[in-house]
Amino acid sequence: MLMEQPGPWQAAVDRQAGQLGYRNWIVIAEASFPAHSRPGVRQVAAPVEVPEAVDYVLHALEKTENVRPRVYLTRELRSVENDFAPGIDELRKRIHASLHGHEPTELDQQSLLTLLEDANRSFDVLVIRTQSALPYSSVFLELQPGYWDAESETRLRDRIEQERMQRLVRPFP
Repeated sequence: MLMEQPGPWQAAVDRQAGQLGYRNWIVIAEASFPAHSRPGVRQVAAPVEVPEAVDYVLHALEKTENVRPRVYLTRELRSVENDFAPGIDELRKRIHASLHGHEPTELDQQSLLTLLEDANRSFDVLVIRTQSALPYSSVFLELQPGYWDAESETRLRDRIEQERMQRLVRPFP
């Protein structure tokens, strides 16, 4: 079986995502997500829905060992009613299926946008704008080190602090 060649948006995502590392963000955005003009924000137009783009990006990230995503969904997504946004129930199911088992953290959209703005002051952000036209359906990925987790970092910091304290508290002769 021949592997299908990636289309233009997938090639752009591969090229852009390959340059990202720890503390960078990737946003798989719904169609009305605000365009950013700030340096460090790269944008790719993807002619697919959010779940297909999430699936592609997570597959791409899983091929590398240098980063792993922390997945965020907007808290509002769970409360949007299908009566007001027809198709949202199905999209929610498809988004969760596209997460490859990653357990998402939910935050208010405004909090996520604030985190994104703060990150962009020093780090790059890749925005993949999809054709999904349903509110609060953007998926936010904060890139973490792939070979170093929070538990390892905590243990390292504890050890450094213990060594510092041992140097400060020396027994009297």
